[in-house]
Amino acid sequence: MIDKDLLRQTVEEAIQGTGLFLVDLTVSPANAIVVEVDSAKGVDIDSCAALTRAIEARFDRDVEDYELEVGSAGLTAPFKVRAQYEKNIGNEVEVLTRDGRKFSGILTEVADDAFTVAVTRKVKPEGAKRPVLVEEPERVEYTNARQVKYVINFK
Repeated sequence: MIDKDLLRQTVEEAIQGTGLFLVDLTVSPANAIVVEVDSAKGVDIDSCAALTRAIEARFDRDVEDYELEVGSAGLTAPFKVRAQYEKNIGNEVEVLTRDGRKFSGILTEVADDAFTVAVTRKVKPEGAKRPVLVEEPERVEYTNARQVKYVINFK
């Protein structure tokens, strides 16, 4: 079986200085390797090809056969690492919490233990006839977020 630690080290060395960051790395019992990377500017095919070549140079298919898939993290896939949150500051995200709440808003801040989303809600001020839209910060700890993903808007 492919050594996952050596594979992770190989990927980290290959992407160092490129602006890419590792999102996920899996190795199945049948040696099917899936490497997901991302960057603030997006991932192009040349970056994936270079990473593929770096992995193939370190792991000889004649010694141990494997299947290799290198690609970017999907645009609508849930965030897995902090760098994805940082990349999406200022963008609209959808949050599903562990207690079942679901809301969307603009990702405004990323900290070590939590992130903040500016959520627009309707609030009826006392004495007012109609509700007004108010933007409120919603702080969510990473451990309390079941799923966070980028919202695609065609407006």
